[in-house]
Amino acid sequence: MLEWILDLLRLNVAFIERGGYAGIAFLMAVESSIIPFPCELIVPPAGYLAAQGKMSLAGVLGASTLGSLAGAWANYWLALRFGRPVLLRIGKWVLLREHHLDRAQAFFARHGEIGTFVGRLVPGVRSFVSLPAGMARMDWFRFSLYTSLGAGIWCAILFAIGWSVGKAGADLEVDAVNEETGRIFLMAVLPALVLLVAAYAWRRRRRAEPPGD
Repeated sequence: MLEWILDLLRLNVAFIERGGYAGIAFLMAVESSIIPFPCELIVPPAGYLAAQGKMSLAGVLGASTLGSLAGAWANYWLALRFGRPVLLRIGKWVLLREHHLDRAQAFFARHGEIGTFVGRLVPGVRSFVSLPAGMARMDWFRFSLYTSLGAGIWCAILFAIGWSVGKAGADLEVDAVNEETGRIFLMAVLPALVLLVAAYAWRRRRRAEPPGD
């Protein structure tokens, strides 16, 4: 299994080098839709190539963020147009299970619209948080803005991991990428998200308080 993943990672490096920024955008659109494909196999190879002077930071971040947004738009539209029953029927063909949708809906209900931003940075929620946003008929502009910001930050983190490996002259390995993304999430991203959600909740409570309280 590990060797298969390593082969896929090497294939992605070759695919991205040949397909360029359009290939990155395409793969990230797939990853951001209901078709499961880990972004850890897409952006780090692009960062790795950037460290070798074959790609640019702006190009990779622009393509990966735009691709993420395109896939999120597809999810948003499907949820808006067809709703939960159709999504579950479609999902059995692309490994979208009911518990994935339940988790995303609970996350969105708990955090509100800011959950669209936060969810793009949380493993296990990232690819599905667009679905409850569509079912809730979230404002399209705010959905696009929050999705772009969250996806852009996560892509920047993955780019930095691949770039640092390339600069060090080491081989790009899946285990190392996953370990580093997990460490960054726990030490930096998660604390920042907790503070952000707390500030957002405090602001909402303040707005809900009657004047003079």
